Parts: sequence; structure tokens; C-alpha cells
Amino acid sequence: MWLAAAIALVAFLYSSVGHAGASGYIAVMSLFGMAPDVIKPTALLLNIVVATIGAFQFWRAGHFSWRLFWPFALLSIPFAFLGGWLALPAHFFKLLVGIVLLFSAARFFIRAGDDAVRTTPSRPVALVSGAGLGFLAGLTGTGGGIFLTPLLLLMKWARTKTASAVSAVFILVNSIAGLAGNIGSAKRFPFFALALVGAVIVAGSAGSYLGSQRFPHTAIKRLLAVVLTLAGVKLIFT
Repeated sequence: MWLAAAIALVAFLYSSVGHAGASGYIAVMSLFGMAPDVIKPTALLLNIVVATIGAFQFWRAGHFSWRLFWPFALLSIPFAFLGGWLALPAHFFKLLVGIVLLFSAARFFIRAGDDAVRTTPSRPVALVSGAGLGFLAGLTGTGGGIFLTPLLLLMKWARTKTASAVSAVFILVNSIAGLAGNIGSAKRFPFFALALVGAVIVAGSAGSYLGSQRFPHTAIKRLLAVVLTLAGVKLIFT
């Protein structure tokens, strides 16, 4: 019961900013003493559920941009599969990414009101960035949105809700690829994770609805800063 409640809280918080919560699920399951080979596929499955809900809510609200999405997603999918397949010690990557996320969080706490779009990424930059983010997503057991959203906002490639919408779909496709790679490598799946799906459906639906329809962009950026802080601390210390 306590595990389901904690997972639901993570799903609500993350889904309100267009994320699915994998880094939060990983932290919660680690605190509950679950085995690493169970945590990764479980987090990816819950990610798929919440990202599907979030993608629909933000798309329905008119925030999704296919033109911005596909160059980042094209190479991210095979690289997420590769990252999910590999079982490498990722301590250096997690430390580096955790520091980057904490830096991004600080920027959003300080400059939450700025929501301008000044440029669009070139196609080669988007393709290469997507490949790298997809690999990190698969390697760390996340969907990659925790990396993509700060990149889009800090580079001023998208407004806040557009970045959230694009990240939700990015998370969805990479989580599917990462889970497929993990199952292909481990040859097993933790079916107990299905018991947590109901909790994230309810919480993810509420969070993504409020984020796409109700919350102003300033509130979303501040929530995003909280999410990034939690994810950064998790990556550095676990």
C-alpha cells in the first residue's frame, strides 16, 4: 500500500510537467529495497502508462509539435533500445547527469517567468541530441524527458507546454524501446508491476490534466525545477 501511494505521488508530480516519473519510481523502489534487475523494467512499464496519458492530454490541449518532435525521436528509439539492452555500470553517467539536472533546476527556480522561443534547432543538432538522450534514457531506465525538457527550454527551442508535450511523446517511444531492450537482454519481466498500474493511471491522469489545461507556464517551470532536483539527487546519491 505504501509503495503504491509513493508511486502515485511521483506519477502526479511528474505528469503535471509532461514527464512520466521513471527517475522518481526508481528512487522510491530503491528505498523499498527492491532489486535493481526488477526496478528498471518496472519503472519503464509505469513510464509507458503515464507517458501515454500525458501525451494524450497535452496533444488534446493543442501543445504538441510534430515538427519539433520527430528529429529528436528518430535516432533516440534505437539508441534507447541499445541502452536498455546494456547492463553497464553507469555511476559516472549518473553523477554527470545528476549535476546537469541540478543546474537546470536552479535556472528554472530563478527564471521561471521567461517563456520565449528564440530559435529552432537545426536538424543535425536535433538528431544527434536525440540519439544521445535516447541512449541515456535506456541506460538509466528513464524515458529521456528528464533530459529533453530542460534542453528545449534552456536553449529556447520551445515554450513550456510545447516542451512538456514533446517530452511526453519522447518518453513514450523511448520507454517502449528501452523496455523491449531490457526484456530482450534479461529474458524476464516482473509481472508484479502490473499491480502498480492502477495507481499511476489515476495519479497520472490528474497530473497531466492539470499541467496541460490548468497550470500556467510559471507554475509548470517551478514544478519542473522540483522534479529535476529530485531526479538529480536520486542520480547522484543512488
